Amino acid sequence: MNRLFFILIIGLAACKSKPPQQSELPQPIPDDSIAYVAPRNVVFMIGDGMSLAQITALNYSNGNRTVLEEFPYTALQKPFSATSRITDSAAAATAFACGVRTQNGVVGMDTSGKPVTNLFELAQAAGIRTGLVVTSSITHATPAAFYAHQPSRDLNEAIASDLLRANVDCIVGGGMAYFGLRQDGKNLLDSLRQRGYALADTTQPLTQFFKNARAERLIYFTALYEPPSRLEDRTYLSQATHEALWHLKRIAGDKGFILVVEGSQIDWAGHDNDLQRLTLEMEDFEQAIGAALDFAHTDGQTLVIVTGDHETGGLALLPGSEMGNVNAGFATTGHTAQLVPVFAKGPGQELFSGVFDNTAIFHKIRRLLNLGAPPQQATLKKQPAN
Repeated sequence: MNRLFFILIIGLAACKSKPPQQSELPQPIPDDSIAYVAPRNVVFMIGDGMSLAQITALNYSNGNRTVLEEFPYTALQKPFSATSRITDSAAAATAFACGVRTQNGVVGMDTSGKPVTNLFELAQAAGIRTGLVVTSSITHATPAAFYAHQPSRDLNEAIASDLLRANVDCIVGGGMAYFGLRQDGKNLLDSLRQRGYALADTTQPLTQFFKNARAERLIYFTALYEPPSRLEDRTYLSQATHEALWHLKRIAGDKGFILVVEGSQIDWAGHDNDLQRLTLEMEDFEQAIGAALDFAHTDGQTLVIVTGDHETGGLALLPGSEMGNVNAGFATTGHTAQLVPVFAKGPGQELFSGVFDNTAIFHKIRRLLNLGAPPQQATLKKQPAN
């Protein structure tokens, strides 16, 4: 009897420890069962390399308060790529922009190497305006996924060429050299002007450029290659977010717009395990979030979404941390597989709760803006001549 009892207990323990099958796991609530008011505009803000530890470090350095506390809806997204539990920015941004998982390093293409229609292409087909504001080059992995289709994030000149056919309305970021100082000798700056863009760089103040520009399509280059860090006195992100929002509102009319804003260099500070620089980059990104919320409050028809593409550095806040004095450690100089928080405020905010894949963000935005069919292979336009 004792032996039988022992066998029964072991069997029950084995059953209890068995991982649930997929059908047994809690399933996410489908978006079509949630009541919401659709927004006219969407501001999608990405803190590159930002997860909960980075937000907590900002909170500790900022008097126990961040602007993210104003967001009524929060969620967690799973940031893995098609080939790894640890994603890079290219695959993560492709998930956001195109709604599909792909290999690390790939921009705007699926695992078979086929271009996939992105949010900006769907938006433009519906008459919705688009914009990008970043603290990296505009050909960097995250912004590139919203307009380019390339097998490698490192193909900066090819990505720059894709911008010629992408028709993005408003762009602020670095990387001017990939358009004007190219190895192939092409001058894409002239090509952009021929397509109706007004161009400027830091020799002209950003606010003055936006105020005086008569063109609908604007590009403001903040660096020849990569912009300086916030530690090196880069200051444009919140102002550029403000200017881009009001410019897009002016030209969009009733059709609305999508603006993507990236705090790009949070990631770079994480790779370098530089807590001081990371905190400054987080403060800079928070100010841009504040600018977006100010606009949304005035506008009344704008949804603001904030998330990260992945965590960088394996940041941990250690014993001895106190307000204004964070004691931190880093587990790696690379990315980690941590879940990443999502924050939403504005019309449609109800869709951003629970736990979901990073690809779901694309589908939620597409649904909110009524952007037609799910992802499909993109039909690339003929490469424009110079």
